[in-house]
Amino acid sequence: MKSLLQISNDQKFNAPLLFFVVVTSQIAVGIQGFQRLIVKDATHDAWISILLSFLFSHFIVYVMFKTLEIYSTNDLFGIQLDLFGKYLGHLINFSYVIYVSFAFFVVLKNYTEIITTWVFPNLSQVFISGTLLILVIYSFTGGLRVIIGVCFISVVSTIWMLLLLLFPLEYAHYNHLLPVLSNDLVSILKGAYSMTFTIVGFEVVNILYPFVKDKNKAQKYVHFGLFFTCFVYVFVMIVTIVYFSNEQLEKTIWALLTLFSIIKLPFIERIEIIVICFWLIIILPNLCLFSWSAYRGIVRIKNIKGTTFIWIFTILIFFVSLPVQSRHDINRINNIFSKIAFYVVFIYPLFLYIMASTKKILKKWVKSS
Repeated sequence: MKSLLQISNDQKFNAPLLFFVVVTSQIAVGIQGFQRLIVKDATHDAWISILLSFLFSHFIVYVMFKTLEIYSTNDLFGIQLDLFGKYLGHLINFSYVIYVSFAFFVVLKNYTEIITTWVFPNLSQVFISGTLLILVIYSFTGGLRVIIGVCFISVVSTIWMLLLLLFPLEYAHYNHLLPVLSNDLVSILKGAYSMTFTIVGFEVVNILYPFVKDKNKAQKYVHFGLFFTCFVYVFVMIVTIVYFSNEQLEKTIWALLTLFSIIKLPFIERIEIIVICFWLIIILPNLCLFSWSAYRGIVRIKNIKGTTFIWIFTILIFFVSLPVQSRHDINRINNIFSKIAFYVVFIYPLFLYIMASTKKILKKWVKSS
């Protein structure tokens, strides 16, 4: 098979760390305001829409690994080169690089907007974006193992935030959850589709797979990661539904931050500001994973040093982000990305698996004949 990767052991990491990769890649900026979008379609059955979206995600992960197992030492970019040939393969690889770069851009702009809205309203978005990009450069130059380490730290150091959501339950109206399944199936499925923007990110496993030491355990930990993030999103959604009315939620852009803002502790006045600042620990590995994925795709097309790539990449992202400042612009970009991500993450892997399986069967048939 073409473009097989030769990876030394000092570049690889253990399969259990994929759990932290999946969790950090899915719990990013989307969780701050996903509730309004899902409830708009599925109302109080929104938590069922979340379960359905994750059920399909588990199926897609299964399909992804079936494809990767056919190419045991290759990543997505190498698989595409093998299936589609040099020229079309490079074109598809470059298109995927554009996709992960777009994902990087969306995460950067959404988090920048949250900081300027909630924490530093008088601070320029340009300054905040530049600061975040410098952090990405610093982390990226440490290599993949450093990025995976940042993923681990981000999960273990921010898990305490879930406990804060127990405070709003003091004002909960549990009758908001009833009656269960009162919405039709189409509405619930629309809600599941609206989760696309929020739960994508686990597709980076397609690029990380060759760097996993014990590949036979990789799929298990990816599914564990999906189970955990599913629990987090369902928990957050239920707390949101029992606290807000539908009318309130329709007018609330960042429902999760609003939930944090009602918490008053004797020694902390505005705990949501601390949460937003801590959220950088979650956003940083997201940005690093997407930029590293883009780098792996570019290397397949043009041999380039990682340091050179990350400087060029971040400078381009910085200048592209300058015209995008308003909520309207960011919301429009989020909608565009969500539509693209649905096909890239949930539809394309099925097509790729069919192509890879067909080629494998044809090769066996040719050899046997």
